[in-house]
Amino acid sequence: MTTIIVIILAYLIGSIPSGLWIGQLFYKTDIRQQGSGNLGATNTFRILGKKAGAVVTVMDILKGTLATLLPTFALLSNSNIHPLIAGVIAVVGHMFPIFAKFKGGKAVATSAGVLLGYHWPIFILLLVAFLICLKICKMVSLSSMITAVLAFVYSIVYAIIDQEYYLLIITALLAFFVIYRHRTNITRIKNGTEPKITWI
Repeated sequence: MTTIIVIILAYLIGSIPSGLWIGQLFYKTDIRQQGSGNLGATNTFRILGKKAGAVVTVMDILKGTLATLLPTFALLSNSNIHPLIAGVIAVVGHMFPIFAKFKGGKAVATSAGVLLGYHWPIFILLLVAFLICLKICKMVSLSSMITAVLAFVYSIVYAIIDQEYYLLIITALLAFFVIYRHRTNITRIKNGTEPKITWI
């Protein structure tokens, strides 16, 4: 029963549509109707500005972190679910949120939050890598996909050193989610039509 509770809570936490709620509550704007129509942080930055974008980014990261930590909480610690599995369920909730008609974000920030909750050094390294990529290419989508691949490469090395195979498998899955959810961006990148940011 405890395992089922963790699974449900992880999905519900991941399903919180941060961009949608912030936009509706404080800006009277439905970001699904503007920009890319995506509920993630990038579209929030584009439509609502830096402050709202930063808040949504942090909220989406913390969704993954909180879900990953659920199995460590006292009342839920006897569940048989691995923390990373709980984190992945939150990512699924972020992509297909019950609170937003199952149309969510692209899994980047919430996936990062999963890694933050489970193994914070990889989060720090990937954050630095993401910012460097973003500074160079000016494309959030490309930077996100490159960082996802780097996360998988890191997990391979970590698995060889510490036999941490759970992290390897889950990181591979998260990288797949991120790249698959960016498939339309990949087409635009190839065509040279992917939007670039100018504020970094």
